[in-house]
Amino acid sequence: METYKNLGGNSGILEYSMTDDSIKVLFKDGGLYLYNNSRPGRANVDRMKVLAQSGRGLNSLISSVIRKNYAAKLS
Repeated sequence: METYKNLGGNSGILEYSMTDDSIKVLFKDGGLYLYNNSRPGRANVDRMKVLAQSGRGLNSLISSVIRKNYAAKLS
């Protein structure tokens, strides 16, 4: 997993990892979630990957658009 840069300073995200068709996100509360091309869909996953790499905006996207539309809760 890679550390999320949190350039905005107030993110609830600690780390993320990506594959070709998915992204896993680890939140500060210990929740680990899988998002993939099935849920919430390729366009959303691609946007999440861009935001994860930039270190800004991923938490906002998840909380306002993606919400509970994840493929699996892993922990």
